[in-house]
Amino acid sequence: MNTLKAEKRSMDVKAKKLRREGYVVGNVFGREIEGSIPVKMNKLEVEKFLKKNHKGTQIMLDVEGTQYDVLIKDVMFNPIANRVDEIDFQALVSNEMVHSVAEIITVNHEKITEGALQQTLEEVAYKALPAYLIDEVKVDVGHMKIGDMIHVRDLPIASDENIKITTDLDAIVATVAAIHNVVPEETTEDETTEKTE
Repeated sequence: MNTLKAEKRSMDVKAKKLRREGYVVGNVFGREIEGSIPVKMNKLEVEKFLKKNHKGTQIMLDVEGTQYDVLIKDVMFNPIANRVDEIDFQALVSNEMVHSVAEIITVNHEKITEGALQQTLEEVAYKALPAYLIDEVKVDVGHMKIGDMIHVRDLPIASDENIKITTDLDAIVATVAAIHNVVPEETTEDETTEKTE
């Protein structure tokens, strides 16, 4: 499990000032934490960390030496400033089910010989105990043909008895659509012929 370091944050210092100083702010909350723990993390470390971890990933958060088994609950990205502004973490309790999301990753696209793959769902929401949390689900789309669809109920996660899916089971994850291409070369040739005549 990956570890991210954080420091406790004094609420006297505004988040805006901390961001200017190169920090990302955040909160740790959970059933066994009174209120929540405001934290700050090094911006560069967070950016590096988020290349491999994302919303729904279970990680170890080290807050000044105290280790918390947490779930990345939310990542607030500021597209205008192109930076992460805030991250919320949920501290996990072994016997308490938590709501999370798993990223849907399609594999074997290159095996689709006809049509174009359209992925319509990026993540699936579910509930599970901390021991059964997953952060991604892989879907093999190599066998798909035009008109084929994969629904949430077809995902491997749907048959896992330790996981309760909260996304609609009938929601479409991916489909293969026909490509309607008008070949432009022919018209160009006709136009050229007309010009030379």
